[in-house]
Amino acid sequence: MNIVITGGTSGLGKELVEKFENRGDNVIILARSVESGKGIKCDVGNSEEVKNAFAEIGKTVGKIDILINNAGYGISGATELISVEESKRIFDVNFFGTLYCIQNALPLMKKGSKIINISSACALFALPFRTLYCASKSAVSMLSNSLRLELKTAGIQVCAICPGEIKTNFTKNRVKHFATNERYGKRIENATNNIDKHEDSRMSVQFVSKKIFKIINKKKLKPQYIIGGKYKALYFASKIFPLSCILGITGKTMGGKE
Repeated sequence: MNIVITGGTSGLGKELVEKFENRGDNVIILARSVESGKGIKCDVGNSEEVKNAFAEIGKTVGKIDILINNAGYGISGATELISVEESKRIFDVNFFGTLYCIQNALPLMKKGSKIINISSACALFALPFRTLYCASKSAVSMLSNSLRLELKTAGIQVCAICPGEIKTNFTKNRVKHFATNERYGKRIENATNNIDKHEDSRMSVQFVSKKIFKIINKKKLKPQYIIGGKYKALYFASKIFPLSCILGITGKTMGGKE
């Protein structure tokens, strides 16, 4: 099968690339930095680069069986104090990058193909000082659900996968803003440090990639999968308890203290 994976040179994407290649699939990597002959250099947040990348894919392999939209990054800080440019950039990569890839991949996809969007548990639960990341991933999940309806009669399955925290360089590479004012005090820094200190307790990338690989190979995909027991439990709770209760829990545990 021909499989396109964005952000396939590190972390979760790299693990997925290895799993599909070990099975004998033809994997095409899209990433901002690729080794010669190992993929196509492409910033998914740039619509022209995405268009050119998929034009090359069309010429070389002709069709796409599975598209895995994995590229993305995080940002933290007080929403009020993050610049408009940075706010737009995270949506350019996380949301519009996913959209651009889908729009350019679909002409190369036929009945039986699959679109897998790597969303996040942050798409399901609001977190303070992670607003823009949560919002961008929520948009990815809604995009997935709506496209699933549009493409149903075409026989193309669409699925959003929402993993919780994974032990990769994602935290290290997250854009962190500690700028504050009298409204927030030390809460921003404390909230960030509180989350980062749990790095060692996060799910291993091997565990998550194995789960995702198994999901992708299912004959019939559900609209959404959550990876991580505590995230599944919290999502279940969110369907039972009032939103104010769930927000109170996440705010207390993730909001940072003075």
